[in-house]
Amino acid sequence: MSDSTRELSEGKPWWQHRWPWLLMLGPAVAVVGCIITIVLAFQAFGDQDIVDGGSRQGLVVTAPAAHR
Repeated sequence: MSDSTRELSEGKPWWQHRWPWLLMLGPAVAVVGCIITIVLAFQAFGDQDIVDGGSRQGLVVTAPAAHR
């Protein structure tokens, strides 16, 4: 009987095994990174002016007319 099979057959609760925590680590890091990215985006670039010649009316940004 291997070590991992022996650990599972001991009847420990799931949180005392290392594999569930290892599998949850990736998604948890992704969620934390997403939250940090959203906070930084709103803090640093939320009120930035439009410099491409477009205009902003509320939440709608309109592009300038194409030059021919």
